Formats: sequence, C-alpha cells, structure tokens
Amino acid sequence: MGMYTVGIIMNGVTGRMGTRQHLIRSIVAIREQGGVQLPNGDVIMPDPILVGRNESKLQALAKSNGISKWSTNLDECLENPKYPIYFDSQTTVRRAKDIRKAIAAGKHIYCEKPTATSLEESLELAKLAKDSGVKNGVVQDKLFLPGLLKLKRLIDSGFFGKILSVRMEFGYWVFEGDWQVGQRPSWNYRKEDGGGIILDMFAHWRYVIDNLFGPIRSVSCLGATHIPERIDENGKKYVCTADDAAYGTFLLDDDIVVQVNSSWTVRVDRDDLLTIQVDGTNGSAVAGLRGCKVQHRVNTPMPVWNPDIENPFNFQEQWVEVPDNQVFDNGFKVQWEQFLRHVVLDETFPWDLLEGAKGMQLAEIGIQSWEERRWIDVPDLEIKEVAANGANNQTTTG
Repeated sequence: MGMYTVGIIMNGVTGRMGTRQHLIRSIVAIREQGGVQLPNGDVIMPDPILVGRNESKLQALAKSNGISKWSTNLDECLENPKYPIYFDSQTTVRRAKDIRKAIAAGKHIYCEKPTATSLEESLELAKLAKDSGVKNGVVQDKLFLPGLLKLKRLIDSGFFGKILSVRMEFGYWVFEGDWQVGQRPSWNYRKEDGGGIILDMFAHWRYVIDNLFGPIRSVSCLGATHIPERIDENGKKYVCTADDAAYGTFLLDDDIVVQVNSSWTVRVDRDDLLTIQVDGTNGSAVAGLRGCKVQHRVNTPMPVWNPDIENPFNFQEQWVEVPDNQVFDNGFKVQWEQFLRHVVLDETFPWDLLEGAKGMQLAEIGIQSWEERRWIDVPDLEIKEVAANGANNQTTTG
C-alpha cells in the first residue's frame, strides 16, 4: 500500500465555517478515517498547517484537533514545497489577494466562495490559475446535501416529467444583537466589508440551479435592508449598509421559472432552513437539507376553492418521503476528498474557479437588477475574453 502525503495550507480556518466544516468535519475526519482510500489500496493523507492572524486561536485550534503545525506567516508557508495545496476560507475581502500569492507560488487552489468581491477579480483569479497550470476548485457544498442528492436522483430518473417551476425558501431570523446576541458576525451587514445576502447566497444558488435544473438565462431581483441598525460583537450600534433579504426570479432553458427568497429577517415555518419545491407535469417534490418528499400525479388531491367551509385536506400528509438508499457523508468532506483525488490522481473536478466566478456574476447581476429595477440577461463566461478584451469585456452571449 502506498501513501500520498499531501500538505495543505489552511488559511482562515479559525472562523466558524472554516473550523466546523473544513477542519473538523473534513480534514480531521479524513485523517481519523485513515485518509482517502483509493481502489488500488493506496491512501491520500492530508497534512494540514493552520494559518491565520491570531496566534493564540491557531495554537488552541491546532492542539484541540491533534494538528502539530500552525503559522501566522503565510508567505513562509507558501515557500514550503511540502505544501502543494492552498485553501482559503477567510472573509471575502481578504481572499483574492492571498489566492494570487498562492498561484504565484505554484500552489493548487481550493477556496470558499465568493472567490472575490467582484466578477472582474473572480475572472482574473480563474485566468491566473489556468495560465499557471495549477489545479483549482471552489467549495460547492450544497450539491452534496442528502436532500439535494435525493432531488437529483428524482430528476435523473425522469420523475417530474417536464419541470415547470422551482420555489426555494432560505433563511431564518438573525437577532439584532440588543436583547439577544446575533448569530452571524456583524460584517455580514456591512457592504464595505463584503457583506450582504445577495453576495453571500447567490453564489450558492448559481451552482445549485445550474447543476440541478439548467443554466440561468435571465434574472430579476429585489434586495432589501429590512433592519437598518444592529448591535455588533462589542455591544456597539452600527448602521447596516448591506442587504439582509433578496427576492429573486430566474428564467432557465425550457421556460423553467425559479423563484428564490433569501432572508435573514424571516421566522421559519417550514420543514427546514432551506426548502426547494419542484413542480413538474408528472409529479412534485420538496427537498430540505436532508429530507425529500414527493407527490406523484396519481396521488395528487383535487382541492376546490371554497372559503365558506373548513379545508377538508391535510395536504402535508399526502406526500411520501424519498428513502435514503445510501450512506450520506458530510458534503464538505466529500468534496474535499474529490479535490484531493483531483490533485493526486488528476481525476475530474468540474467546480473550478471559473465556476466560482459564475456565482459572483449572478450576485453582481442580481444587485444590478435591484438597482435598475429590471430583468437582466446572464451571458456566458469565457476566461479567454479576459486576455483578449480586458477586464470590462469578460462575457460573451451564449
């Protein structure tokens, strides 16, 4: 049995998502299971070094997870040939600068999204990686959620017939920080710090919609800052300059209409924090993070509008759960394993920096649609256009 030890520079994992999902539930979990097992008996073993700005946090995090190496000197780590992979889960405003450094150092890139604070910068990173020949990938974790995997299984089986429409509801109430501590960091609500739910969530909706239902062709979006003031981590009041809710409509091929409500100012009365309802000619489904339920055309009731009588139907009871039929691992971990196989074995990994740029493109178009109050078409992205026509002509109509 051969062992491939792969060094990973993990920058920004002291944050909530970086710690919980990327470090503990992905890299540490892979190490504890004995690495990524390959069909021929070989093993890929990740060897992380934690990088950040806070020495005490890094030291404590490394110690609690059995990791021996940490550093506050990113440049020094990038010079070390024992670490061929650079991973970035910093706040968005810090990401592009360090990814550029890592590409220049010849590191393979794996990062969170958005990949930058603008489409121009996201495409620049994609082009730099392509020209440098480094492998690159972007986290697209929701594709690996059990509920969405079940939904994909239904789509692939032809369960829906012709898909007509999709309705996605995402969000929850984030406390303002006065009488109840807010459960999201304050920078999320400051545009100048890279905050805003459109910038944060439209990157997710892009890859979810593209991979499940087809490419987005046109967008109408209305954003809102429903809560104008909040209290930060230090108990100080601040003005919210970023959107905390967005109401988007997307038109896909075959006239599929996708409506997406995203909000940090909504109280939850649904099965999950994210629900996706798909309606087709032959059946419908509602997927959450882990579960998915269906109603086929032969099981569809026939309600008649009559407000003068009590509703005779219990609609929720008329759906059937889709069985697991497989073991679902943590989605972040699954994608980490695929990226490691991509680096070591050159296996296909379709979610590269160009795919990440598509998420930034949708966010910018959503914001533009909101500002101009109109529908806007979504052109195809081509890396080659960056070199040929400059940063302001990065898209071609497809």
